[in-house]
Amino acid sequence: AEKDRPLEICGSGSKAFYGAQTRTIAAQMVDMRSYSGITFYDPDELVLSAKAGTPLAEIETTLAEHRQMLSFEPPHFGPNATLGGTVACGFSGPRRAHAGAAKDFVIGMELINGNGEVLRFGGKVVKNVAGYDVHKLMVGAMGTLGLMTEITVSLRPKPVAETTLRFSCSAAEAQKLLNGWMAHPLPLSASFWSNGALFVRLSGSQAGVAAAAAILDGEALTEAKSAELWVAVREQQMPAFAVQNNERLWRISLPDTAPQLDIGNHFCMEWGGGLRWYLTDLPANEIRRIATGLG
Repeated sequence: AEKDRPLEICGSGSKAFYGAQTRTIAAQMVDMRSYSGITFYDPDELVLSAKAGTPLAEIETTLAEHRQMLSFEPPHFGPNATLGGTVACGFSGPRRAHAGAAKDFVIGMELINGNGEVLRFGGKVVKNVAGYDVHKLMVGAMGTLGLMTEITVSLRPKPVAETTLRFSCSAAEAQKLLNGWMAHPLPLSASFWSNGALFVRLSGSQAGVAAAAAILDGEALTEAKSAELWVAVREQQMPAFAVQNNERLWRISLPDTAPQLDIGNHFCMEWGGGLRWYLTDLPANEIRRIATGLG
């Protein structure tokens, strides 16, 4: 602040592509990877605290020992992705529409503001969280509001059973199916449509998943194929995400019932139809105008 120099906060750099940002040459780099480690974990209370540079893989391995998970299913985009980078970008994966977004699970935080002051918000036990939700403002803020040093998240148990069903249908048919299913008490936990195929994941109790699968009557994937599919969706490794030539990959949030946008040749959707992905070379202002017009 005294030297009026920009600060670039970085974890593993796995999300440096996000937003097509150009790096500030004169920026002072703050590498958070050395500030790492789980500082608090109470499996009974379903709460974990970790330093911002802690790898997501380390956290997920620890949680797996107790059959628990980060319910917003964050994408990694690299083997060394950190908790701080995930929260700073605000990324949530396939489970987001049914379980909640990243910001819904961040319940506390320690951070350093632009004056070099250490501030703490929220708490480490859900029932004791009080005061302003300043920590939730940090989710998706890209580090512009402060440097996160420690993050506390609430957890969820892993579902006892999961299965994935496949349906052959058009995008419009998929929207109609998903809108109908989401109006009923089905244990949906993810959906993805691309190139004439709709995949739906069911998660919950053995009996609940089996009953829902019988009602929906789709083609069941094997457990291995199901796991592989949702990692590929989460990490944007499906063919629909493959950028070519001068195209950019756009993530557009729309009402579930909004019509398909005529803005690119390649398109896929998630979150019950509420999240659309487009590969297009259209100008940003044109894409934003179309999206805004559809709410």
